[in-house]
Amino acid sequence: MIQVNARATFNPEGPFKLTTIERRELQPHDVLIEIKYAGICHSDIHTARGEWGPVKYPLVPGHEIAGIVSQVGAEVTKYAVGDRVGVGCMVDSCGECSSCHKGEEQYCLHGNTGTYGSTDRHGHYTQGGYSTHIVVTESFVVRIPDNIPLDAAAPLLCAGITTYSPLHHWEAGPGKKVAVVGLGGLGHMAVKIAHAMGAEVTVLSQSLKKKEDGLQLGADHYYATSDPETFKQLAGSFDLIINTVSAQINIDAYLSLLALDGTLVNVGAPADPLAVNVFSLIGQRRTFAGSMIGGIRETQEMLDFCAEHNIASEIEVIAASQIDEAWERVLASDVRYRFVIDISTMEQA
Repeated sequence: MIQVNARATFNPEGPFKLTTIERRELQPHDVLIEIKYAGICHSDIHTARGEWGPVKYPLVPGHEIAGIVSQVGAEVTKYAVGDRVGVGCMVDSCGECSSCHKGEEQYCLHGNTGTYGSTDRHGHYTQGGYSTHIVVTESFVVRIPDNIPLDAAAPLLCAGITTYSPLHHWEAGPGKKVAVVGLGGLGHMAVKIAHAMGAEVTVLSQSLKKKEDGLQLGADHYYATSDPETFKQLAGSFDLIINTVSAQINIDAYLSLLALDGTLVNVGAPADPLAVNVFSLIGQRRTFAGSMIGGIRETQEMLDFCAEHNIASEIEVIAASQIDEAWERVLASDVRYRFVIDISTMEQA
């Protein structure tokens, strides 16, 4: 086994501590990645604090990983030492079911293997990117284009693909009116990508405090959802709404903003159930849907799209010793727009 340094939480309350974890010895198709940067996702917090189910501690979160290939297995053909690569929310799947054959490994019928908090096919408990190195089979590694900085690329491996996938699936583009609920880590990527796809983009946020940011990121319009007039003014306006927030919202109110045959897609995942009145759906043949990250092929497509359109995440780089503080700031919506850990600081106090 390979011993590497990591930052782990040992209980739901934290704090993070420097520790040592084991990575498996390279199998023929494995890639050893020296992690340079790891993004902080809200789902890291949900998972580590047991809000999405039981957790085995110690836990090393992190599924927005950008780094450099440092070693490859004997039969690896896709990557070589020195390549700029990334790892997202999955590190394996069955590879045999209908979803996997379609390149939709995130919907593997036998359950994909999460980058952290899962048991892999080797019997190991997976640990994530808040660490110096990770071993991943080559088919779950993606190539980061040269014109995207590694630190700003890291959040694309979750925030980027989580928003690209539904925008792509529901055909956001010229002539389509797209609304993005929330301008956070996911929301700011949704705005950038939808704008690059050619859609008319509206941000729906609780207040107008980020309006200037939203317009600079590519939004055409920006409205405060705390103002009841917003829902009256925009009723029946949108072809597609991407809800990025991980909190309770009035789904029926947002469904009322959809045009005929419009779709509201949830990518944010609140811990508690969301209520919906069926009459909000049937009147205009509206759809309430969900979407979860994307497959490996689509993730590479997203990275290439971002490179073509000069899109990257807006980030604040932090030291590993600042993870606890960063988590509290995420919960307070005090980040513009994604924290990224500089893994070179792993051993600093």
